[in-house]
Amino acid sequence: MLLTCDAPAEPKSGEEMKGREMRLLVRGASQVVRVAASGEKVKLRESMNDLAIVTATEDQGVSIAVDKDGVIAAVGLDKEVEAQFPGASWAEVVDACGRSVVPGLVDAHTHPVWAGDRVHEFAMKLAGASYMEVHAAGGGINFTVEHTRAASEEDLLDLLLPRLHRMTRAGTTLVECKSGYGLDVETELKMLRVLEKARPHANLTISSTFCGAHSVPKGLTTEEATRRVVEQQLPAVKAAMDAGELKVDSIDVFCERGVFDVDQSRRILQAGQREGLLINFHADELHPLKGAEMGASLGAEAMSHLEEVSDEGISAMAQAGTVGVLLPTTAYILRLTPPPARAMIDAGVPVALGTDFNPNAFCLSMPMAMHLACVMFKMSLNEALIAATLHASHALRKGQTHGSIEPGKVADLVIVDAPRWEHLVYQLGGADHVISHVIRAGHVVHTRH
Repeated sequence: MLLTCDAPAEPKSGEEMKGREMRLLVRGASQVVRVAASGEKVKLRESMNDLAIVTATEDQGVSIAVDKDGVIAAVGLDKEVEAQFPGASWAEVVDACGRSVVPGLVDAHTHPVWAGDRVHEFAMKLAGASYMEVHAAGGGINFTVEHTRAASEEDLLDLLLPRLHRMTRAGTTLVECKSGYGLDVETELKMLRVLEKARPHANLTISSTFCGAHSVPKGLTTEEATRRVVEQQLPAVKAAMDAGELKVDSIDVFCERGVFDVDQSRRILQAGQREGLLINFHADELHPLKGAEMGASLGAEAMSHLEEVSDEGISAMAQAGTVGVLLPTTAYILRLTPPPARAMIDAGVPVALGTDFNPNAFCLSMPMAMHLACVMFKMSLNEALIAATLHASHALRKGQTHGSIEPGKVADLVIVDAPRWEHLVYQLGGADHVISHVIRAGHVVHTRH
């Protein structure tokens, strides 16, 4: 079976195809895990166990052809792909003999721009302090805010880029990155500018999220903080976007008891929605506030955490088509009751995964998040892969171009140094050893040495 995006009505002759410039040929793979086929946007319920795998035969492996624009042109057995592009000029050829290929991993929730680590808080949590108790003691988000406000853009960029490079080495090719450690106009803009500066230097694609409502600044009431986000921060972000200085995709708010309540969160999200931003926010993490119901009523593209989501919230999300972004590292570190992943999948919610990388959950590895999701959330390996690729890209509304190995999509690929892709998750904490190549838009951006 050969899959192509531009197969002609009448096959071109070898002479016509000869010399065609192509970016990349991956050949000889034991299996190519396409994840989706025929333009599937999401895979719900039982379909989350169908990975659309192309498997090698006894005499030939599986190839992926990538055109000069970094777009997948064909997927199929080696000889089929070779016949489709006779005499093509390949800029790069990767021999994947005996290895498996999966889509580039998509991290649907991170907070990577900050200064000042919180390693001292880890001991407090191990001693039994809750997240909100650490927060009340002057730690948590506000601790990071102080250090991030004091850091220069250059300092923040120097801290950010190594984090992004570590994500790449662990297989991430598309990542959602939030602001949120500024809580004022100047610092929120600074964080978003740092993300812009990182784009040309990072080996992954960045989806940027404005999260000025991540916490309530010291000395302000939640109502005052709400007004400042809506009346000061958001207009400043929009002005920078209109001037071409920033590209921001989404708006986020920490909808939580003691932070922003459901009504305040709704007002912030609606204000962002009016400015054309996608809704992608923290909901029902520590307390069952019915944030999921509120977000679904707004047609939210995605909601994260959801440890305390109600049955009614799950039903509302399924009906609205909202992606549930689950974050295993946070539930693990904070010893929270895990989100009801099984109930969400069974109800028809498209479930995605993210690392929630931040000073509280210092994890840059999507394979680690996938492993924890399988063990803690009782997700299958297949479900975890779909959640970390197709559904995570859909949460960012980039599913038309990313998240699966399909002709016409961007060639973001991870080559696993094993004949079965499951080793990516099975080898706990072993991403640096089991990943042989990471490919972004047809370019090899990481090779294990």
